Amino acid sequence: MVEKVVIIGSGPAAHTAAIYAARAEMQPVLFEGFMAGGVAAGGQLTTTTEVENFPGFPDGIPGPELTERFRAQSARFGTRLHTETVTRVDLSSRPFRVFTDEREVDALTLIIATGATAKRMDLPGARDGELWQKGVSACAVCDGALPIFRDRPLVVIGGGDSAMEESTFLTKYGSRVYLVHRRDELRASRIMQQRVRSNPKIELVLSHVPVAAIGAAKLEGVKVRDVTTNRERVIAAGGLFFAIGHQPNTDFLGGQVKCDADGYVVTKPGTVETSVPGVFAAGDVQDKKWRQAVTAAGTGCMAALSAEHFLAEHG
Repeated sequence: MVEKVVIIGSGPAAHTAAIYAARAEMQPVLFEGFMAGGVAAGGQLTTTTEVENFPGFPDGIPGPELTERFRAQSARFGTRLHTETVTRVDLSSRPFRVFTDEREVDALTLIIATGATAKRMDLPGARDGELWQKGVSACAVCDGALPIFRDRPLVVIGGGDSAMEESTFLTKYGSRVYLVHRRDELRASRIMQQRVRSNPKIELVLSHVPVAAIGAAKLEGVKVRDVTTNRERVIAAGGLFFAIGHQPNTDFLGGQVKCDADGYVVTKPGTVETSVPGVFAAGDVQDKKWRQAVTAAGTGCMAALSAEHFLAEHG
């Protein structure tokens, strides 16, 4: 059987696409992956303790619970879910072919919603099972407003535009923000640097690298080392945020879809259309700026409707 639409992904973009496609009687197949990119099915939301900015949950909701609700809603409307990781695709002809270690599936349209994985430093104390999600995060916009970070000194690791944005954002909630960067100069754009340097709540800690996250039940400080003197000290902090970039999950595409220099799928402006007709991209895999659950869900809707229109136009 040739499927009308196959969706690859497991976050809000993938499941929104699945819900719309299923309600349109397109009988979607969704591959949610098995620890794809080192993250459980559900994507980056599974690494977020509390989601307070997704509409419909005024009291907030744990990230893993929200992803389970996405999944249940997809299944309710008839989406066929496979907990398998797509290893490669063949887009050289239609129907497209999708491969996992367990099966091969043919598809008339394909929706790529594999997201982007936030880069994390392998820092003692900040790993899974230690202080990760107990004061350590990789998304200030997602987690910064949580009560555990309010009125506490916070540390941001990074030197690019994302680090500048996250540091500025965190000044709304933290008592002080320490921006730690390994070099003596920031690599962010000039305007972003100026914004940070002029903010009285941000203190630059240049030529320093993080050494360890300190704390028992929750983060209490960040040990840093001066790369010029090798002296170490502890910055008292209630939050540690990695802002060292994201890695889009596009390796399995094998270069068959146009991506930018950072690996993000390139879509036609104002659409979710990729360089391959019939292949659509939604969510963080094609969004390097906003990277929010609600924006991902919106593009998931666009992808499903685009796939439906494509099938109608091509008989």
